[in-house]
Amino acid sequence: MSNLPVICFGQQPCGFFPRRFLWAKFQTARRVRQEIGGEIVFFYHDSDHDPRETQTTLRQQRTGRPQTFNFTFVNKLQRKFSPLFLKRIPADWQANTARQLGAFVAPAAAGAFKAVRATNVADFCLEMYRSMGLLEGVRVVRSSDPAVRRAACPVVDYFVDVAHEAEVVRARWMDGQLKLHEGGESYLTLPATDYTPAQISPTRDSRLRWMQSVIQCTHYIAGAGEQAYLDQSEAPTITFLPRDPIERSDEAFIEFPH
Repeated sequence: MSNLPVICFGQQPCGFFPRRFLWAKFQTARRVRQEIGGEIVFFYHDSDHDPRETQTTLRQQRTGRPQTFNFTFVNKLQRKFSPLFLKRIPADWQANTARQLGAFVAPAAAGAFKAVRATNVADFCLEMYRSMGLLEGVRVVRSSDPAVRRAACPVVDYFVDVAHEAEVVRARWMDGQLKLHEGGESYLTLPATDYTPAQISPTRDSRLRWMQSVIQCTHYIAGAGEQAYLDQSEAPTITFLPRDPIERSDEAFIEFPH
């Protein structure tokens, strides 16, 4: 086993142009690697199902006014409950969105967007990040990968990808049952079914130990939100580092390499 540092950070797909806080995590990881050496690992939590995660806020080049874009989805069930790696993109979404981008981004960014060939949300975002050079020299570990799921430690708080109404949905295991959260205190209980570790992904509170059981990182770069809820005592072997600050952190990063 190598004794070199493993510098990790995690994030859901967070916009077809990544939010600036994700870019800052990449930059922080590269700065830390320059200081201590080792490997950078991007834990890509594409098992999440919340469609708000992929909202992309751009500013009009002429007025500076912000506008929020997002994917559309083939049906409401997918939009609300399917994991991001299984949310399919309608055939016309990319072309319709591309026609609007000229007012918001440079030609290189618009061209990269048009060149992506992906049929689901998570793959589309990842290919955009790759085209921006963010993934160069970075190992990507996806929470949707069945091999990763099988290798991860058991957790008591988790979601399960199961079939429901001709789709695959991400159901929460609660009180011995699989449930879909319909809002507020309302849940839809799904029929009992067998499932395997390859269908399981962690919740927010179990994600750190689940991830760490696979990646075994030595350093973890935490964003502002993560710093508020991560239980660092669960991973005493990790050195936790704050990501570098960045202005307008929730807006999209749109700079492309020349």
